[in-house]
Amino acid sequence: MNNKKWRKALQPKAIALAAVMSVTSASAFAQNLPDLGVTSGDPWQADLYYENHTAGREGAGLSKFRNTLQSEMSKNLNDGWRFRGILRATYDGVYDLNDKEYGKNAGGAVNMTNGALAPATAYNAPVVYQNWAPGPFAGFGDPATAAWSNNGLKVLGSGWNNGTPNGLSFAVPVRPCEVDSRGCRDFGGYGDKKTSELAMPEFNDRLDFIREAYVTKTFGMDEGKSTFLKVGKQQVVWGRTDLFRVLDVINPVDYSRNNIYDELQDIRIPMWIAQAEYRMGGSETMQDRNLSVVWNFDKFRPNNLGQGGTPNSILDAGNFFRSMANCWDNGCTVGGFALADGAVGGFSTAFAPGTIGIHNVNLPNWSLDNTQLGMKFEGVTQEGLSFSLNALTYRSQLPSLRGMTKTGTLNPFRNDNQQGGGATGPLMNGAYLPLFEVVYPRVNLVGGSMDFQVESLGAAMRLEGAYTSGEEFANTLRPELYSKNNVWRSVIGFDRPTFVPFISTERTVLFSGQLFYQHIFNHEKEARPWGMSGMPDWENNVIGTLLMKAFLMNDRLSPEVIFARDFQAKANVIAPAVEWSATDNLKFKFGANVKFGTEQQNWQWSSAHAANALDPFTASTALGNSIAPLTDSGLGGVEPLGRFRAGPIGTAFGQNEIFATMRYKF
Repeated sequence: MNNKKWRKALQPKAIALAAVMSVTSASAFAQNLPDLGVTSGDPWQADLYYENHTAGREGAGLSKFRNTLQSEMSKNLNDGWRFRGILRATYDGVYDLNDKEYGKNAGGAVNMTNGALAPATAYNAPVVYQNWAPGPFAGFGDPATAAWSNNGLKVLGSGWNNGTPNGLSFAVPVRPCEVDSRGCRDFGGYGDKKTSELAMPEFNDRLDFIREAYVTKTFGMDEGKSTFLKVGKQQVVWGRTDLFRVLDVINPVDYSRNNIYDELQDIRIPMWIAQAEYRMGGSETMQDRNLSVVWNFDKFRPNNLGQGGTPNSILDAGNFFRSMANCWDNGCTVGGFALADGAVGGFSTAFAPGTIGIHNVNLPNWSLDNTQLGMKFEGVTQEGLSFSLNALTYRSQLPSLRGMTKTGTLNPFRNDNQQGGGATGPLMNGAYLPLFEVVYPRVNLVGGSMDFQVESLGAAMRLEGAYTSGEEFANTLRPELYSKNNVWRSVIGFDRPTFVPFISTERTVLFSGQLFYQHIFNHEKEARPWGMSGMPDWENNVIGTLLMKAFLMNDRLSPEVIFARDFQAKANVIAPAVEWSATDNLKFKFGANVKFGTEQQNWQWSSAHAANALDPFTASTALGNSIAPLTDSGLGGVEPLGRFRAGPIGTAFGQNEIFATMRYKF
């Protein structure tokens, strides 16, 4: 790697430099800031931190070179009010230093899968399966144009699965959007970013460099009671458990920063929220009681799932979305779609623009109806048991893909305007082409949590559970390709300090374990002639984690290891690390995360593409009249729905990493 790239990566862009200078000034000149308090001797309090996170990924090289400046400040204001703020500026040089993998030179030419009777088909091949579509693309596109250029692409899922037997395959444009705009779409604050926006994600129209900016005040009342107010941009933490979000769903999460491997406090997306907490104090049966109301009045924002071509895209969702958006906007070649002569293996097929893919992203506009409201009662019993009862109405932070339905006769090689059908989708018999609208449905949640000590075990226990209604899941048994289902989620966790003599005879080792359980009510699945059909999400699933963390050298050296297993997906991760506090202000951490498992056959699921009544190339003739047209045969593979079965660990199989972080407090 040449020095020119390193100099470019280390040189801040103009906007980042300006922000970093303002952050630095907040600390260096804190004592000179205007005194907004009544008492002139009450100064600003400010701390400034710098962190570098560098990671290398197996098969990809450098996957992160993130430099972060963060300033935390607070100030007592007039009349008992207090202000707290956090500013954060990030610059990730990976897009310059490793541009062949993640930047302007990423990707290349790809081939689409075909059946055993034909060779692989190039993405922009001018001829597809001859018996179906003789000639070049039926006049809807020139393979020489930029939209059909076989360059800057990767095959969807190639980073995590071993191929898609009998399934579909799609190409994904993987370069930043100012270099290649194919498939770039706003999915709610992500999906359409250029290089500078990917490298410096806090600088956007939502002002994400403001991590926190809120004021608080406690109003005293009779009988020792009080009301606490907190208003501004903030994180609201309802949950008692780590990693898994059961109750802690008020703020969305930015998984593009480092997948699931950063602390939640660093990847929650702050929102403009008002909190009011009525503190009632104790009673005959309770040590303490509080009743709080939370109103998230910010404009809706979903989780950031990553953009196609970026290092981190949880569930490979960013790549899937970009591939589907590209198919709608520009047309695309789909591997394994057409069937013929009873062959189970499919042939590559070219589709016109406006035929398949993601047609629309329905992002809720700001309105009172689209704000989010929650209530929580929490208390501590005389015996020391802490608990909460929670209720929340909110918009799902995960997208739902709703299949779109039209009637008529489908010609996949001509667009709607050519058929006189308008511009809203293809004319078709049935709804089994991959044609979607992205929506974020309204969800209602009720649940609770508790934690308590188990003295006989010397451990602390944590319990959390939530029941939701209104969530939507992919479902190939339904013509609309989704269903609404109620869901129960729960976590049980324990923390126990234990002496491990061969590690230390003076300090205990912390053992912290969790079991996360999810059950989907009215789950639908059926065995069909060629595989399983219905809901790819598991009806019941359990994910377990175990943390072992030691404290040595007067707590300056802290080795740890984290194990996690997705039991249904049979996917595992192990993450060893060691943290060293060189001084009170300088800290280093070195580690790795390695994923493993061999159950990819367990992830295959129907794609429903054989049910679209394009006789004789799909259901009725190609499958020997074993099922009726417009009925899902179960024919599929790992793509595209297997990602819901593989889960966040399985879809990261190609992302084994080693990393080093350095954090300094000025």
